[in-house]
Amino acid sequence: MIQYIASDLDGTLLQNGAQALDPKIFDLILELKKKGILFIAASGRPYSNIRLIFEPIKDEIAYVAENGSLCVYNGKIISRGHIERELGLRIIDAGREYKNCHPLLSCETHCITDSADEAYIRHIREVVRYELKTVPDLHDVREPFLKLAMCDFDGTDKIMNYFRERFASEIKVVTSGNIWIDFIAPDANKGTALKALLEHLQISPKNGIAFGDQYNDVEMLELAGTSYAMANAAPGIAYYADYVTCSVEEVLEDILGTGFF
Repeated sequence: MIQYIASDLDGTLLQNGAQALDPKIFDLILELKKKGILFIAASGRPYSNIRLIFEPIKDEIAYVAENGSLCVYNGKIISRGHIERELGLRIIDAGREYKNCHPLLSCETHCITDSADEAYIRHIREVVRYELKTVPDLHDVREPFLKLAMCDFDGTDKIMNYFRERFASEIKVVTSGNIWIDFIAPDANKGTALKALLEHLQISPKNGIAFGDQYNDVEMLELAGTSYAMANAAPGIAYYADYVTCSVEEVLEDILGTGFF
């Protein structure tokens, strides 16, 4: 029995750098809901941005945002995670030393950066369409840190090695798309947030399907009863999945077409 579908966005539902969903996914999600199947959008993106992406059906789905640091259902926060402030500030300082990256701090009210790079700020506001606040210095932010991310327009290989060497023993560092690495709050990931949501809804994890393409999806893929890695996923992701697919929409269409609920 299928009671939920959980899917990553970037690289999974949003392919090849797309920032808007294929409209047919909205109809598929509504058809699934009629069959008693809840759709859960699971992303490293902020909650407000995911709602924007799913605007036509934003109140019909559940949300795992900020790589699991914020889980929301029917407007209610189901779970949240925080990065310890002192650790977060050390990560920010390490980013300044690296020089070729740009920080993004996620708090419940805003995404915040102290980068003055115009191309980066334009990318955040106009391409991925985050609600971005700029400040002179992230050290002055007093809100709890939900998640930290670093953007390197040259890709993630070098920046990942740099930050893992320094912080892997203290916090999980994962790729999130082609130009981002994310620092995830302890005990917060897409899997733990999904588990909290399913417990809230009294749904067994085995009664669902998950889709993903990056290492920030691993815990979610492992939790779900059935899991799909995308054909263009990061190397090794298919190991954590039951199947490989080129299209989430095609799998959902098959589910609806076969009547396998």
